[in-house]
Formats: sequence, C-alpha cells, structure tokens
Amino acid sequence: MKRVLVTGATGYTGGRLARRLVEKGCDVTCLVRPGRDASALEAIGCRIVRGDLTQKGSLTPALHGAETVYHIAALYREENVPRSLFWEINVEGTRHLLEAAADAGVERFVHCSTVGVQGEIENPPATEDAPYRPGDAYQASKMEGEKAALDFHRTHGLPVVVFRPVGIYGPGDTRFLKLFRYARIGMIGSGDVLYHLTFIDDLTEGIFLTGTVPGIEGQVFTLAGEKATTLNELFRIIADVLGVPPSRSHFPVWPVYAASAVCEFLCKPLRIPPPLYRRRLDFFIKNRAFNITKAKRLLGYQPKVDLRTGIAETAAWYRQNGLIP
Repeated sequence: MKRVLVTGATGYTGGRLARRLVEKGCDVTCLVRPGRDASALEAIGCRIVRGDLTQKGSLTPALHGAETVYHIAALYREENVPRSLFWEINVEGTRHLLEAAADAGVERFVHCSTVGVQGEIENPPATEDAPYRPGDAYQASKMEGEKAALDFHRTHGLPVVVFRPVGIYGPGDTRFLKLFRYARIGMIGSGDVLYHLTFIDDLTEGIFLTGTVPGIEGQVFTLAGEKATTLNELFRIIADVLGVPPSRSHFPVWPVYAASAVCEFLCKPLRIPPPLYRRRLDFFIKNRAFNITKAKRLLGYQPKVDLRTGIAETAAWYRQNGLIP
C-alpha cells in the first residue's frame, strides 16, 4: 500500500485527489490547517495531521513514512490580500515542505503549479517550454514556487515532478458557476479568445500518473482537456446543455474594465471583495490554450471526458444543489 501525503485536501482538487488515491488503495495522510473541517476526509479513510505550511516544524509528523507527496495547497486568487501573503504560502511554504520532504526521505514530490505562470499565450497552443509571463501576484508566486521546486530537485536531489492544470471544472466546484448562470445573457468581448478546461476526474488521474510513472523526475507537465475552445463555443455548449437559447450579446470590454477599476478603488479601503475587478476580465480577453502532447507521451495521460459531457455533468450537479434553475 503506497503511503502518500496530500496537502490542500480540504479544497476541491486536493479533496478529489485524496478520494482517488484512497480508491486506488493508497494509505493517504492529509495535512490540514488547524481549525479546518476535515470530517469528509476522515469519512473516506484519510489520516489527518494538523499543520501549517508557514510553520516548517509542524510538517514533520505529516511526512512520517510518506513515500510520495502531492503538494496541492496554495493561496488562490484572493482579492485585497497582501502580495506578501502569496509569497509566504505559495513560495516559502513550498520551500518548507520541500525541505521537510527531503529530511523525511520522500521518494517523489509532486508539485501543483498552474498554466497561469505562462500568462497570456501569444502563439497557442503553448507547450511547457513557453516562457514564463505571470500576470498577477498569484501567478507570480506560483511561478516562484514552481522554480523553487525544480531548483530543489537540481540542488538537493529530491525527486520532483511539476504539473500545471488548466481551468478545473466538474461536479462539486463552483468557480465556473457564473458561466452557467449568465450564458443566456451574453459575454464581454468578442468571444473569439481561446480557453482550456480540464474535467476534475481527468485531472486527478493525471496527477496520480505524475506521482507513479518512473523516470520523469525534473519534468513539467501540462494537464488539460483534449483541446481548447473559443468562449463563443463554450457558451454555446453551456446554453445547449441548459436548454436555453444561446445569447448573441457581446458587451464591450473597456466600459466594464473602467467600472471594475472604480469598484476596486472604492472597496479596497473598506477591505471588502469588489463585485467587479480587472483581473477577472482576463478570462474574456486573453488566449489560454495548451498542448498536452508531452503528458500523453511520457505519462500515458489521456483525457476521457469530452467537454460537452463534462459540462452536462457539472450542470446536473448545479441543478441538484439548487444553484441554477
């Protein structure tokens, strides 16, 4: 029975990964911050160890006996969060875990990065070798965390593998809920930009492969669906699945951008999340499409859930939970 440690298991991807690992017969330990509810993880047989990435000494008990570490935890894109906090968790926290893993003799360290480290893609689809071009503090911190993991592999010999997921969706996740709610209303911009999604079950299988396929240490892999799609096509699929007519409305970008800037300016002193903010507009104006040939060739990664099927399963979960009509 493979003994593994998963960080970030109280989140969507980490939690689904923990479940997948249990189903595959692994002995799963989850590093969970004090105060976070871990009852769902305990219910599926995971061992819970309380610790904090910012406190290196708290990580040692979680790593006891671990053969593989899946490092999923990160501070995601929060508004009105100091830039330093992204570095504290996504960079220094990663270094703490790398050091503790090396001390514990871990056989493989799988680090979750993001395709966001490459920012807007000028010549899509991008391979893993496309240059770093982070566009905000979160992406910059994830870039530095990725670099720290790869550098630790080179300098300390810890077997590290990095994966970069694209937009993650599926039942249980609500990050793309707004697309389902507003597909009939219209979109911002032309809708011709490319966006790439990955269904959660395909992603967790890909993550499992990064932790088990031999001879891939020091490599970076993009994990994504079979292909990207334009936003126009994505909205048409959502509307069709929901049984509503697709909207033909396209709202100009710059008035929304200006309104977002005003919202950010007014909300920041009050320390409340702005209802609109400029970074969200990247979704509508920047190409995000990626090549997964490397993952297919070296990992044997093969997405099984096509976009329409994944959208239908996600919509069904939203409806079952009263999130959409």
